[in-house]
Amino acid sequence: MSADPLHRAGTPQRSTTSPPPSGSGASAIEVRRSARRRRTVSAYREGDRTVVLIPARMSEAEEQRWVSVMLDKLAAQESKRVIGDAELAERAERLSDQYLDGRAHPNSVRWVTNQNTRWGSCTPAEGSIRLSHRLQGMPEYVVDYVLLHELAHLLVPGHGPGFWRLLEAYPRTERAKGYLEGVVGAERLPHLPGARGE
Repeated sequence: MSADPLHRAGTPQRSTTSPPPSGSGASAIEVRRSARRRRTVSAYREGDRTVVLIPARMSEAEEQRWVSVMLDKLAAQESKRVIGDAELAERAERLSDQYLDGRAHPNSVRWVTNQNTRWGSCTPAEGSIRLSHRLQGMPEYVVDYVLLHELAHLLVPGHGPGFWRLLEAYPRTERAKGYLEGVVGAERLPHLPGARGE
C-alpha cells in the first residue's frame, strides 16, 4: 500500500465529474473511492448531485462503467416512485424559495388526470396549480421544471419575456423542455407493427 495519506485505508478519495452523462437527472457526479470498500458499488442523490461510492482500486474504465450503471439504476428507482399531492406542494415551496425568491405561493398543488394535452396548468386568481398525471414517472428535473413553470405563472400570467426571465434561473429549463418535446414527438410517431411484442 502506498505511503500517500490519501491512499490510507478508510480515507476516501474524491473526484468530481461534470457534466453528467446524458439522461441523468443530476447536474454533477461525485465519485468517492474508499480503500475499505472491496466489491460493492452504491449511489445516492445528495441535493443537486449524484454521489457514487466505489472501491479505491477500481480502474477509470470500471469507474465510468459503474457510474453509468448506477445512474441508470437511480433513474429507474425514481421513475417508479410516485409522489403525492402533499409532497408536490412541498416541492413547489422549495422551488419557489430556490428560484423565485420565495415570491410564488400556491394555495393548492395537485396531480390531475384530466390534462392530456398539457403538462400543467395554473389559475393565478385561485393560486391553484395542477400537474398532469402523465408527468408521474418522468425524471425529477422534468417535473420540477413544469412545477416551476406553473409557479412562474402565479407571478407573470403570460409567456412574455418577463415570464421566461423567471425560468432562466432554473439550470435545466432547456433540457426539460427538450425531454417533453421528445415525449410529444414520440407520441406522434406512427404505431409500427411488431413493436412492443406484437
